[in-house]
Amino acid sequence: MNDTILWLSVLVLFIIIEIGTLGLTTIWFAGGALVAVIASLFNAPLTLQVVLFLLVSLVLLYFTRPIAVKYFNKDRIKTNAESLVGKQAIVTGEIDNLQGTGQVTVGGLEWSARASREDVRLAVGSVVMVVAINGVKLIVEERKEED
Repeated sequence: MNDTILWLSVLVLFIIIEIGTLGLTTIWFAGGALVAVIASLFNAPLTLQVVLFLLVSLVLLYFTRPIAVKYFNKDRIKTNAESLVGKQAIVTGEIDNLQGTGQVTVGGLEWSARASREDVRLAVGSVVMVVAINGVKLIVEERKEED
């Protein structure tokens, strides 16, 4: 019976943490604790309860987390650097991947930049589009002229 109380306490703790964070951080471990509670009610050995807790938690985490993240974070607002992808920038320092030089300004902030293609050099004053971020450098390409 002591095992059951222990696992119920763990289950309640994980549920409280989940309610407090609302970030799908401990729900999988609550599922594992629930299975451990059930195992303890059948007088399973403590080692089996711990193994079931870990196994169920990891299986739930592995199989359901990608789905949960996909559907629960779809309206997440991009922040900081990742919000720059798709924006226009102005080249303030010639971009030359061979020499490892290049700077752009986006939204009033200066960033190191590299061209998305190795064979392209972009002159100062060129308008470019941010296509990706690699570390602390923006990856840009020449903006396509619209007819």
